[in-house]
Amino acid sequence: MRDIILKTIKKTTSIEQLQQLATDASAFKELIKTLNELEDEGVLVQVGDAYDLASNRGIYAGIILINKKGFGFVETELEQDIYIPKKDINNAMHTDKVLVQITHQGHLKPEGKILRVLERNNKEIIGLYRDGYVLPDDFLYSKCKIEGKHNAVNGHKVKVEITDYYNNVLKGKIIDVIGHKNDPGIDILSIIMKHKFKPEFPNAVMNQIKDVEEVKDSELKGRKDLRDKMFITIDGADAKDLDDAVCLEKNGDKFKLYVSIADVSHYVKEDTPLDKEALKRSTSVYLVDRVVPMLPHKLSNGICSLNPHVDRLTLTCEMDIDKKGNVVDHSIYESVINSKYRMTYKDVNLILKGDIEKQTEYAEIVHLFYDMNKLRQILNERRVQRGAINFETNEPKITVNDIGKPVEISLRHREESEKIIEEMMLIANETVAEHFHWLDLPFIYRVHDEPDEVKMNGLIKLARMLGFNIKGVQNGVHPQMLQDLLEQVEDRPGSHAINTMMLRSMAKAVYSNHSTGHYGLATQFYTHFTSPIRRYPDLIVHRLIREFEIKKNLSENNINHYDVIMPDIAWQTSKRERDAIACERDVESMKMAEYMMDHIDEEFTGVVSSVTSFGMFVELPNGVEGLVHINDMKDDYYEYHQERFILVGRRKKKVYTIGDAVKVRCINASKREAKVDFMVVGDKNAKRNRKNNRPK
Repeated sequence: MRDIILKTIKKTTSIEQLQQLATDASAFKELIKTLNELEDEGVLVQVGDAYDLASNRGIYAGIILINKKGFGFVETELEQDIYIPKKDINNAMHTDKVLVQITHQGHLKPEGKILRVLERNNKEIIGLYRDGYVLPDDFLYSKCKIEGKHNAVNGHKVKVEITDYYNNVLKGKIIDVIGHKNDPGIDILSIIMKHKFKPEFPNAVMNQIKDVEEVKDSELKGRKDLRDKMFITIDGADAKDLDDAVCLEKNGDKFKLYVSIADVSHYVKEDTPLDKEALKRSTSVYLVDRVVPMLPHKLSNGICSLNPHVDRLTLTCEMDIDKKGNVVDHSIYESVINSKYRMTYKDVNLILKGDIEKQTEYAEIVHLFYDMNKLRQILNERRVQRGAINFETNEPKITVNDIGKPVEISLRHREESEKIIEEMMLIANETVAEHFHWLDLPFIYRVHDEPDEVKMNGLIKLARMLGFNIKGVQNGVHPQMLQDLLEQVEDRPGSHAINTMMLRSMAKAVYSNHSTGHYGLATQFYTHFTSPIRRYPDLIVHRLIREFEIKKNLSENNINHYDVIMPDIAWQTSKRERDAIACERDVESMKMAEYMMDHIDEEFTGVVSSVTSFGMFVELPNGVEGLVHINDMKDDYYEYHQERFILVGRRKKKVYTIGDAVKVRCINASKREAKVDFMVVGDKNAKRNRKNNRPK
């Protein structure tokens, strides 16, 4: 009936005409029911005594994303998002599914108003209880009036189930008391729960793995025995979930590379409680003082972790690589390994730098690291030649004490050992993806679309304004052009700003059941094969390798089964990946602000990272970013020139632009708001309390 209705309604169609689709009373009942459903979904709209397609009248269903300033954008089937002014939000909340009507074409995007909320996607909030209300941690939501305290007292962080959304006043009931806001770890736990991740696992999951112990001889049947090979792991010193081990054999100018990955799919069987929970989480979340794992520690840190000197079940991608970095032959199979060394990035870097003490300690395998570094250079050169973009992003490392208070912030710098593992994982991922692409069987790929044209034009304009040369933009932006730009800006003022803006201009890499290529890596084939302990797509890749490549289960039913479920898995894992990134960023921002609370009135030298109509953001060498609000720039009246990304003083003509080095003083920091405020040093008239100056 649904298909019949949608084929019939191409333009306004009267109810009388639609009634002719019903041949009897039962069909008429089904007709009315389906019309109501299509109207509820926002597919149809009723116009008097007729129906029309909603899209014919500029009405679309979509997800609204609300900015902290109060306005929003609705993502629909249209190429462009629809801008929604604050006055037209109409009681919608962030991430709700809404019905939006386009009112007119704005300067850059269509503008519209929310007609109604189709589906509430926010049924719970996390916040601070105070005098019968909960102040949400997420400032996108209004405070919530509480019906019943559930033993909460002022200062408790709580989870609230929303019971009433109307008239912009939330009402709800407390369903969990997380702990007092000042208790150690409660701040991070609140953010974890806000993003719907859970530290604990259901009883059904724990019961499923209670008998999992060490590798049994019976489990080795059919596996290739690689236990005599020189496999090693290279990870951070504090890593406990070791997904991957590598073995490299060099013969003249050719290499044989074994990338062996923990065979998690051997332990996580489809449709079990463990599998369902892993899909629900989809990823591990790495925070400053803890990990919220995708799998219980008994697996992630135990039987699945490729710890040294113990047998471990693995899936291996064995590759023969020539002197130009081409994989000339490969095979993928079940295996068993016994890792010989548990190396850290730091120790391998010291060995490659010629540290005598470390070279003596690991004398047996020193040559191996030089061979690995040679292969890294070859593989990297191959990627660069085809146009892959090498982003050099140094992430902040936040060190906290025993009670979770941040005591140091520094930048992690990637050196040779990190790049060695990265290149080996990249080539394994590409090899597995291409292998399955040509098999034309159900699979999950990591795909990356071309960048947004409008955002990319902004990047090009900024780069040229900063004096960098951009070539070849007439025929589209090839990734090679972006790589050339990164090489130009390296170690120059504005380099971090260019890196950041380029990242923001790029499309988000996602999971897909279609092999559409990876723009950033400039490759037609890419997947995630190498981290099944912490990423569900990798686990699915392993499961499909086992089903189609090892078991050769190519029945029509089996192929159809995975064809049907793969799009949903791709959507779920992409969404939870975004959630995990947001959770990690929220924790990072909060801890940075908490750190800066102990550095009020101290002076720092930083770089202007972005310029806006309300001021400029300045980033410090340790990665902390703060706002210099335009109201605090009292030496002149500054105007924002959007087309040139600059602030210009009206009287003195002083200019601030991205990449400028500036000296600032920290004048305010709020852990709750996760914000830091600076003022330019020398501006003695600046306000000291910046609480009310930030954009809402």
